[in-house]
Amino acid sequence: MTKPRRPSAPEQVTDRLFATERRPEDFRFDASVARVFPDMIRRSVPGYTTIIPMIEVITEQYAQPGSRCYDLGCSLGASTLAMRHGISQPDCTLIGVDNSSAMIERCEHYIALDDNTLPVTLRCEDLLDTELGNASVTTLNFTLQFVDPDKRAGLLSRIADATLPGGVLILSEKIRFESATEQAIQTRLHHEFKRANGYSDLEISQKRTAIEQVLIPETLAAHKARLLAAGFEQVVVWYQCFNFVSMLAIKADQSTE
Repeated sequence: MTKPRRPSAPEQVTDRLFATERRPEDFRFDASVARVFPDMIRRSVPGYTTIIPMIEVITEQYAQPGSRCYDLGCSLGASTLAMRHGISQPDCTLIGVDNSSAMIERCEHYIALDDNTLPVTLRCEDLLDTELGNASVTTLNFTLQFVDPDKRAGLLSRIADATLPGGVLILSEKIRFESATEQAIQTRLHHEFKRANGYSDLEISQKRTAIEQVLIPETLAAHKARLLAAGFEQVVVWYQCFNFVSMLAIKADQSTE
């Protein structure tokens, strides 16, 4: 059986939001960011174009019949669509959640262009308030880093409690390093990645200033410890490029214990 045709790539409007001198203000996922988001994230996050198709592969392996799959912080729906194409089990429900109405509006557009017939429910709400349950696969793709650090443990505990035995959480994050030397090296390499993708020193500097108060990275060790404390049995780093990682947190499968 031939798989449904994938949707065409989101329109690539060039990100020039920080190309001119501007008054410093906190980064927001508003309409201006939503418009350029595909270009922004491709040129800013090393490995993003690898992580998205691998979310499909992971979803295919872990989605369970009759379960729910969540994309928390779905933005324009790249992870949502990857999960949609990875779900082959019957009677699955796919839910995307984002608190930005501008993102949800564009996400609806891209989902409508997709030929896969699995229904997708989109919720414009705070993921800290969204109802979770009967989950086999949940994705937090560069989302947790924007959640208040004091509320991260509670969110992950809720996700773990909602996850079925054998289910997983895919967690992608920008991280920081305990070693100041390694932090400096990885930051420099990340900035060189941005320069190689056409960002100027002004754009890099201004975006860093705008985002540093809202994107608060943590160490890999802190992430692993919190996931284990939340109730996941195993945490595996399946991808890393510079200071960006993606982890797989696995809920114990009681049938194999």
